[in-house]
Amino acid sequence: MTQLIDSKVNVQTTFAGQDEVPFFQVVGDRRSVRKYDSSVKISEDELHEILTIATKAPSSANMQPWRFMVVTDEELKQKLVPIAFNQSQVAEASAVIIVMADLEMYTRAEEIYAGAVEAGFMTEEVKTNMVANYSKMYASMPADRLRELVAFDTGLVAMQLMLTARAKGYDTVPMGGYNRDQAKELLGISDRYLPTLMLPIGKAAAQGHPTTRLPIDRIVSYNGKME
Repeated sequence: MTQLIDSKVNVQTTFAGQDEVPFFQVVGDRRSVRKYDSSVKISEDELHEILTIATKAPSSANMQPWRFMVVTDEELKQKLVPIAFNQSQVAEASAVIIVMADLEMYTRAEEIYAGAVEAGFMTEEVKTNMVANYSKMYASMPADRLRELVAFDTGLVAMQLMLTARAKGYDTVPMGGYNRDQAKELLGISDRYLPTLMLPIGKAAAQGHPTTRLPIDRIVSYNGKME
């Protein structure tokens, strides 16, 4: 079973009753997990909730270019394994989410900004101007620049997706190593969409390896001059 899930315009979404996990604990506990308990299933409702929270991420002009192909069917996950260069976590995880960018996201501008008007965040006049200006700008943008922009935005939502999953007790591993053309063919993804990340999600059967980071003073420069 595959599902292409759009980010829905719901600017007033709240998440009552969520378990309160300290933010810094979530960040510190996140690991890239490559061994999953294949007996664990995540319900469609919970996947929907995780994705809904993740789409609170920012995006250029609030265009929300991210789209998600959710794969939960066991046979289909097996078919993804060779596409992912035989990485077993693709078959073992509860679900695999293909994070994609919509190269025609600006066609949703009317829907997006109408939601902001309905919520009282902008006037009808402002909405009309923004729809016209951004639709023209993105439609005429060079293809390589547009791809760069929407790929950047999907990176923002992907990180938020991983942190949301961790806050709810699940694990993930971001995968850029897979054959995008073969994934598109298998899942029936049109050229309108740019696959960026393959993201298995589930319960760890073995913890991800701890890693180290470069010291901050090796990677930060203040007020100019980066050596």
